[in-house]
Amino acid sequence: MKRSISLFLIIFLSPLFPETARAAELLMVEQQGCYYCLEWKDEIGPIYPKTQEGKFAPIKFVDITEVDEIAGLQRDVVFTPTFILFEKENELARLEGYPGEDFFWALLEIMLEQETNFKATTNTERTKH
Repeated sequence: MKRSISLFLIIFLSPLFPETARAAELLMVEQQGCYYCLEWKDEIGPIYPKTQEGKFAPIKFVDITEVDEIAGLQRDVVFTPTFILFEKENELARLEGYPGEDFFWALLEIMLEQETNFKATTNTERTKH
């Protein structure tokens, strides 16, 4: 009986909580000595996990020398940093380069909203430091 109730709750309540069902991940492809990678890590890195974007699509750092091991890429990675939005081992979108803090958030939000079930709200965690 408990199993039936649990199954019922999972099937019928899952659509009410789409974020719990998501499997989105943001890969940041970087390389040693990359100035813009370091700039991103300084400006965005500390706050990213605290934002709704970071909670929806946790970040994983990958060195460019290991990029060939990633299944599901649509094309080669040439520039660093490159941010690749993945869901269920499929590349959904990418952002090549780091355009600065303000543009990064705007472009990431567009990627997430167009390619996943992410819905942005006002994000107070993104205050400039």
